[in-house]
Amino acid sequence: MSYSKRVSLLMGMDSFIVLFSIFIGYYILNPYFNIYTLQMLIISSLTLLVSHHVFAFIYHLYHKAWEYASVGELVAIVKAVTFSVGTAAIVQLLVNGDIYIRVLFITWLLHMCLIGGTRFSWRMVRGRFIKPGIEKEGALIVGAGSAGTMLVRQLLRNNESELKPIAFVDDDIAKQKLQIYGVTVLGKTENISEIVDKNRIDHIIIAIPSLNKLEIQKIYQECSKTKAQVKIMPMIEDIITGKVSVNQFRDVQVEDLLGRDPVELDVQGISKKLTGKTILVTGAGGSIGSEICRQVSKFKPQKILLLGHGENSIYSIDIELRNRYRDEFEIIPIIADIQDRQRIFDLMDKYRPDVVYHAAAHKHVPLMEYNPKEAVKNNVIGTKNVAEAADTFSVSNFVLISSDKAVNPTNVMGSTKRIAEMVIQELDKHSQTKFVAVRFGNVLGSRGSVIPLFKKQIQSGGPVTVTHPEMTRYFMTIPEASRLVMQAGTLARGGEIFVLDMGEPVKIVDLAKNLIQLSGYTEEEIGIRFSGIRPGEKMFEELLGENEVHNEAIFPKIFIGKSVAVDYSSVQTLIENHTSYDTEYIKNYVIGLANKNEELLVKSAN
Repeated sequence: MSYSKRVSLLMGMDSFIVLFSIFIGYYILNPYFNIYTLQMLIISSLTLLVSHHVFAFIYHLYHKAWEYASVGELVAIVKAVTFSVGTAAIVQLLVNGDIYIRVLFITWLLHMCLIGGTRFSWRMVRGRFIKPGIEKEGALIVGAGSAGTMLVRQLLRNNESELKPIAFVDDDIAKQKLQIYGVTVLGKTENISEIVDKNRIDHIIIAIPSLNKLEIQKIYQECSKTKAQVKIMPMIEDIITGKVSVNQFRDVQVEDLLGRDPVELDVQGISKKLTGKTILVTGAGGSIGSEICRQVSKFKPQKILLLGHGENSIYSIDIELRNRYRDEFEIIPIIADIQDRQRIFDLMDKYRPDVVYHAAAHKHVPLMEYNPKEAVKNNVIGTKNVAEAADTFSVSNFVLISSDKAVNPTNVMGSTKRIAEMVIQELDKHSQTKFVAVRFGNVLGSRGSVIPLFKKQIQSGGPVTVTHPEMTRYFMTIPEASRLVMQAGTLARGGEIFVLDMGEPVKIVDLAKNLIQLSGYTEEEIGIRFSGIRPGEKMFEELLGENEVHNEAIFPKIFIGKSVAVDYSSVQTLIENHTSYDTEYIKNYVIGLANKNEELLVKSAN
C-alpha cells in the first residue's frame, strides 16, 4: 500500500472513531442527564475531529509502522487523544461557559480503546496469524539482560529470521522462571545442556556483550556438551552505531576462548609519542606489522611509512589505510629490503622518522633451520641496518619486535632474534635513540600461526596434524600484541627487553580440538594425527631466561627483563664472516652465541 493511501485510510478510520465515540457518549448519558443541545453536539464533534487529526500528525500516528507497535506508540496515542479531547473541552467552555465532563470522559475512553485497539490489532494479527513461509529453528539465548531481550524482540518481530527464541538462561537468581516477551528463563548457564536436550534447540546465542574472556570460555564449555551451533551476539556499540544489526551473529572464534580481557592503554602517553609524528613500520605488510599500522593510525600521526619487501602485502595495507584515513595524514608505501643497507640509510635520511617499529623478520622455525644464512642476513644484519640508520638520523624510539623463541633458543630463528636483541642493546649504550625489544609468543591468526593451517586441514576433511600431544605454546591476539607493543614503546628508557604477559600456555592439541568443534565437526569426523617434533622446535616456550627474570610489572601485562651482559665481539664476528660459513657451522654458531654456549661456539669453529 502506498504512503498516501495508508494515510488516507488511517484518517478515514480515525474520523469514524472520533465521531462514533462522541455520539455514543452522548446517547449513553442523554437519557439520564441534560447533556448537549444539537448545536453543541455538532460544535464538539467538529472540534474533536479537527483537533484529533492535528495532534495525530504532531505525534506521527499516521507515520508509524504499527506492526512493530510498543509502549512508545501507546504513549503517542494517549497524548494525541488526551490533547484532542482537552481542546474540545476548552471550546465547550468558551462557547457555552461549561464543560460536559461526563460525556468527554466517555468519549476519551472510547477514543483510546478504539484508536489503540485498531493500531495494536495489526501487530497481533501479523504476529499470530500471518505465518512466515520458512520453518524456524529453536534458539536458546544466553543472557536475559538488555542485549538478550533486545535480541529476542528482534527475532520475534522478524518473520524472515530462521531462528525462533525458545528459552533464556541467566545466572541471575531473580530472573529464574520469569517471562520476557513470552520467552521463559528456564535456568542458569550450568543447565544449558539439559535445556537444549529437552527443548529441541538447534542454536545457542551468547547475548552478553560485557562478558570477559574467562566467562566466555566457561559458557562455551557448557555449550560444547551439546550438538547445538554456538553464536555470539555483536557488541551493543556496533549495533547502536549501525555497523551491524542485532541478529547478525558471529561464530565463536578461537580468539574468544584463548584471548584475555583487553588492558587499558595509556592513551595520553601513546599520543605524545605518535600524534603528529612520522612513524616508520618495517614489515608493514605482515600480520603484526600491518596491525601496528592500524593501531598507530588511530593516533593521527603526521606521516606513516609502510616499509616492506613484498609488494602485494604493502599494497593491501596501503589501500586499507588510504580508504580510512585518506584526508587525515600522509601514507607512504615503501618497497625496500632491510638487507639493502644503503637503501635503508637513504630512506631514514629522507623521511627522518620519530619512531621506528621494526617488525620485518623471517619467523618460520623449520624453514630457517634449512636456511640459516638467510635468517642471519634478515634477522641480524637487516636489524643492524635499520637500527644503525635510526641511530645515525636521531630517531627518538626504536622498538624491535622479538619472540619468546629468543629465550634459551634451540633453533636458528630464535637464535637470530636473540642476536638481534643483542645488536640493539649494544647500540643503546652509546646512542641517543632509545632502543628496546618486545617479546611475545604466538599470535593467533598470523601467517605463521597454526590456526590457518588447522583451518585448511579441517576444510579438506582432516586430519589435523599436531606435532606432539604435550606441545604447549603461549598465544595472543594480533590487536592485543600490537597495542601492547605501542605501549611498551612509550615506556622505553633504553636497552630494555619488554615481555608481554601471554597468560597461561595452551596445549596445541587442545587448540586443535577447539577449532574442530568450532568448525561444526567432531574429533571423530576430522581426526588428529601426531607428526612428531620438527627440526628446531621446543616442547615448551619461555618468555624470560632465568638470569633475565624481573618480577615487577612496569605496566599491566608488560614486564621488563633485566639487561644481560653481551659479548658483542662474537656478534661482530658472525656479521663479518657469515657468508663464508657453511649451513651447519652457522646453525651451531648462532645457537651457541644466543645461549652464550662456549661449547657450541668451539664446536662450530672446529
